[in-house]
Amino acid sequence: MKKSFFIVMLCLIGVLSTAAFGAQPTVIRVAHVLAETHASHIALLEFKKYCEEQSGGRLSIELYPNAQLGSDRQSLEGVGLGTIEMTMCTGSLLSSLDERFSILDLPFLFKTREAAHQALDGALGDEVAEWLEPHNLVCLGIAEGGYRNITNNKRAIHVPEDLKGLKIRTMENHIHIAAFRAWGANPTPMAFGELYTALQQGIVDAEENPISIIYTSKFYEVQKFASLTGHVYGTVPIIINRTFFERLPEDLQKIIREAGAVCRDLQRTLAYQQDTQFVNDLKAQGMTVNELTSDQKQLFIDMAKGVYDDYRKKFGEESLEKAMKYNSGIVPYRHRL
Repeated sequence: MKKSFFIVMLCLIGVLSTAAFGAQPTVIRVAHVLAETHASHIALLEFKKYCEEQSGGRLSIELYPNAQLGSDRQSLEGVGLGTIEMTMCTGSLLSSLDERFSILDLPFLFKTREAAHQALDGALGDEVAEWLEPHNLVCLGIAEGGYRNITNNKRAIHVPEDLKGLKIRTMENHIHIAAFRAWGANPTPMAFGELYTALQQGIVDAEENPISIIYTSKFYEVQKFASLTGHVYGTVPIIINRTFFERLPEDLQKIIREAGAVCRDLQRTLAYQQDTQFVNDLKAQGMTVNELTSDQKQLFIDMAKGVYDDYRKKFGEESLEKAMKYNSGIVPYRHRL
């Protein structure tokens, strides 16, 4: 009897201690390379709030912006290895894991943001999530990097011929490189951290990025022209380590997935708002900004058909159909000048 009473008392003390002091929360470190003012970081603050509140403090989210834990590539690799729990990175990096992901970089794949959202929240997004699983990654949603546009120091870009001979910095992405070669430019892969100086010193004439990156990186200080080509819809997948995620209780997994959707939707809204505002800000900084007509964009589309043909030869039509079916009957993407 005494022994049983002693055991019961020990259990009771344990329960009371846990209630009094609380169990240690599960920490999720989220790394990304963008500034605290960027839409992605602001949306991650909401992710943090949702997870911590809905879990009653069982989850603790730590945000590491401004490449504090490394570059985009290093963050993605870290999540795969489990040295970091989570990241938001550019979707263009995923093709280094599996060439099928290069579908996200095909030029003019989505005519509108709405078409992109429907595809990425639907069958195409499901497929992307499946492709990530063998790499020990879980996709919580695909946010928006914004449409990529061209800046340069030579002339406004209206048609592919205007790119002829321009030395343009691109990402180390074979789809981007192939497209710019097809348009007559001289694509030059270069690390993003080297780009501002390269533009300043004339090592390259041009670059291409979403408007938010062009503005927050102050490229208006070293570039004269911004042409709203919208040649690629940028994606920002929200990714968590699969081993870590699947070890969590199901209720916490559910909260994290819900928070991922909240983060994705808010980020898209903010990204569009910032994109629109920053166009006006670029003008205020003295850049000459022009937008292409539908006919001018069609010239770029026609000249990039070979890039699509190469993708089809490697991977067939199925994924492309999932991506493009939402374009039918939709007004083409146009920027609000």
